[in-house]
Amino acid sequence: MSFQVKEPVLVIGLGGIGSKLAIDAKNSLNSDCLIISNDKNDFVSEIPSVHVSTESVVNPSVQLIRGSTYKVAEEIKSKISGYSTVILMSNLAGKAGSAIAPVVSEMCKEADTGLVSFAIMPFKYEKDRIFNSGVSLKRVRENSKCTIVLDNDSLLESNPDLSPKACYEIANSAMMHVVNSLGSSEISNETSILSTSKDGQHIEDSLRDSLKMLYGNAPPNSVKRSMLYVVGGSNIPVGVINSITNLTAGIVNESNSQIDMTSSSSAEESKVVMVSSIQGMTKFDNYDPLGMIPQENTLDWSTPDCSIDCELDLYQLE
Repeated sequence: MSFQVKEPVLVIGLGGIGSKLAIDAKNSLNSDCLIISNDKNDFVSEIPSVHVSTESVVNPSVQLIRGSTYKVAEEIKSKISGYSTVILMSNLAGKAGSAIAPVVSEMCKEADTGLVSFAIMPFKYEKDRIFNSGVSLKRVRENSKCTIVLDNDSLLESNPDLSPKACYEIANSAMMHVVNSLGSSEISNETSILSTSKDGQHIEDSLRDSLKMLYGNAPPNSVKRSMLYVVGGSNIPVGVINSITNLTAGIVNESNSQIDMTSSSSAEESKVVMVSSIQGMTKFDNYDPLGMIPQENTLDWSTPDCSIDCELDLYQLE
């Protein structure tokens, strides 16, 4: 089944990267926007926002930011109320994104609001962020109608010559292509992997890198359906488009492939952006060592881990 985007639509951005993506998505969809962050520098004057205050703590943990988010839960719920669809933009490699995303997605589920979640996962060398990102993604997937995941690490593996900044730019651009198509393309009601390539490549090389990125996240037999966005399609020879369509159909199963054309002004920008729905395990399930435990056997699933100030006067005994 596919998810249907219904108006009115609210785009929510979490933290620094999420807020930038949300503002771009707002302009593209002509929708409302909300920014939620523990850092006031992420806010834009004309965009509604919710500040998650950690008070005097300069470098708060993910758990502290999450606990502080619950303190402003009613304010967030009031701003979400009345919308049929929420599009959540979060960078789960960042503290704010991984802390706040499970809380906001939980609120959307409780309000029976259609939630489309976009999540960016960390690089492999960001070892201190991998666990928290895996825990957050598991909860976001559980609360969302559909979740679209882009893995920075697999993008870098496919293009080891790229800098982290270049990876961010490619990832952001790919996510915007999918956002732009929400009104005209169907998104699967499951977890989907977003894959792409760097600019300036031949279109067939771009497809190869997109597939390599996809299979770096999930085994080939787990791919149920793939949609190709051919960026700059109006400038690409029809024979080439037919070639990559046949190639993709042969790899991911002909009945499960679909191609969607998006226009672009210059041939140099031509590349492939692929969205593939996944059934079964992905590599992100291994980010949380306890993630294999079924939800029904988990005692503390209902509320994600967070730090709260109980204000208990406990004195040290010696």
